[in-house]
Amino acid sequence: MQNSAKVELGVAGTGKMSRNGKQEASAAAKEEFVGFFPQIVRDLTEDELHSPEVADAVARLKEVIEYNAVGGKYNRGLTVVSAFRELAGPGQQDQKSFQRALVVGWCVELLQAFFLVADDIMDSSLTRRGHPCWYKKEGIGLDAVNDSFLIESSVYRLLKRYCRGQPFYLNLLELFLQTSYQTELGQALDLITAPQSQVDLNRFTEQRYKTIVKYKTAFYSFYLPVAAAMYMVGIDGEEDHTHARAILLEMGEFFQIQDDFLDCFGDPDVTGKIGTDIQDNKCSWLVVECLKRASPEQRQLLEENYGQKDMDKVARVKQLYEELGLQSVYQEYEESSYQRLSALISQHAVRLPSQIFLGLAQKIYKRQK
Repeated sequence: MQNSAKVELGVAGTGKMSRNGKQEASAAAKEEFVGFFPQIVRDLTEDELHSPEVADAVARLKEVIEYNAVGGKYNRGLTVVSAFRELAGPGQQDQKSFQRALVVGWCVELLQAFFLVADDIMDSSLTRRGHPCWYKKEGIGLDAVNDSFLIESSVYRLLKRYCRGQPFYLNLLELFLQTSYQTELGQALDLITAPQSQVDLNRFTEQRYKTIVKYKTAFYSFYLPVAAAMYMVGIDGEEDHTHARAILLEMGEFFQIQDDFLDCFGDPDVTGKIGTDIQDNKCSWLVVECLKRASPEQRQLLEENYGQKDMDKVARVKQLYEELGLQSVYQEYEESSYQRLSALISQHAVRLPSQIFLGLAQKIYKRQK
């Protein structure tokens, strides 16, 4: 993305002081959010449902949550809180309402943790957020499957504890349930399209890729946090949600393409994980773009080396990506994606403040992890 685009992402007329002020506000919001986590743990472990006979299991739940729900960027959870602040009317600015927004933000983070624990097992991943994946820890293994279920159940226990009795409770429940289903459909498509036992490049079409991204990433990473805040302030009309989805699904597509790029070309010391898309036979943006540009000989090379655990073969695929100039292709895509997003915000941010969407864009464009 060019410098002009980066300037447009900010608020017109702001100077250095204003940018510093925004950074300080962002840091304070993150500190407040992370500072609420111990309360989340207490809510989930000091519960009237728990009798002494399940104390060992509750201790395991605490360990699972504390290892897997923290250490990320918290963008999804923070988006709930920031969108709520933008949308809340005068009668919704009380402390209890903000506390509920923090809780719902953590519900999104826990849903993310549930997906990641399970996804890392399916992908045979090694590291997550700079640490061994949960299932890779000594003594865990495939017991991590049940641990992921514990994290998922925690979402609905928190929603019941803090939101039951609120007019938006049912909408939130349905939103989280539907988003989980959409994400699991996306994961199923991902696994079907890229089985680790069989490489079939014909499956790696642009249309299939976009569908996987929409369902596996965009709904839960972008639409869910904003939609949750909208429901919490009483914005529940389908038209408003349709407008928000149009913007947020586009943003989610860019985010996943960026993730695919960083999986291959990012610095593991910065990203916190070792990319495995090539050896996992993933239908990633890079392989789709490679296939668009590859000569018959280059396609043959890809056939022989893609989806293999041999690191020499992985290196050959990366070399092919570089020969085809995919880093430049990505930079061009980033710019055009920003322009499309700007147009969508102008078109669809009708009754919703555009800053909700611009703030999200600022977090993801040009990110390195």
